[in-house]
Amino acid sequence: MIVDAHQHLWTADYAWLAEPSLERIRRDYTVDDLRTQLALAGVDRTVLVEAGRCQSSETYEFLATASDTPEIAGVVGWASLTDPGLRDTIRAYLAAPGGHLLVGIRDQVQAQPDDYLLDPAVQEGLQMVADLGLVNELVVTQSQLPAVAAAARRVDGRFVLDHLGKPATFDAWRSLIAPIAALPNVVAKLSGLVTEVDDIRPYVHSAVELFGPERLLFGSDWPVCELVTSYVDVKDRLVEALGGQPDDIFAGTAITTYGLELER
Repeated sequence: MIVDAHQHLWTADYAWLAEPSLERIRRDYTVDDLRTQLALAGVDRTVLVEAGRCQSSETYEFLATASDTPEIAGVVGWASLTDPGLRDTIRAYLAAPGGHLLVGIRDQVQAQPDDYLLDPAVQEGLQMVADLGLVNELVVTQSQLPAVAAAARRVDGRFVLDHLGKPATFDAWRSLIAPIAALPNVVAKLSGLVTEVDDIRPYVHSAVELFGPERLLFGSDWPVCELVTSYVDVKDRLVEALGGQPDDIFAGTAITTYGLELER
């Protein structure tokens, strides 16, 4: 069993895809496209992650899609952490068709100031997500990593750090990721690296050293990865960097962290 803990679906009209540099991935990506990639890469299940539309309607659509798609084992939906109606929003997701597949909530923190996660209102939102039994999924940049560490210390809940915190420079990144790796309530995704750095190996090796394989997850970040390479190549590069295909990284951590039910 191989689980891809980070993939997206979207349509060509998503606003952020208007950026000229993203023309290569400015098209509709469908479940049929996903199934083709999974078959080529030998991947069995995925976690579908909100794709930056930042609308509740996307989460409802993804939950319904997942309920009809056995390959999608869970959905990380979008919600604003500072929304006064956050609790009601999440409860509505859970009650919707496919709501039982909601495993986490992700806000677009990477678009916010570096100290966003230090805001008491944001931390209240993080705690609310955790209290409702869901994972707090964090997409951040390297400069936001100190705030990630502070928030994860203060909030009683599980955190998933996407893309190893989007590293920019190795030495600075390693010094900033180490305090996060020391926190037992944070796991990290070996995802999105091919679009951030030229050589993923030193980042993968450091992540294994700091987090351990039992707190790391494989993620393709498809279709974003198609800006530079294929789904299959992303998986192959990670296997090469790891010197194998550890069960924890390629399935176990995702199943445990998200509470995935794979038989349906």
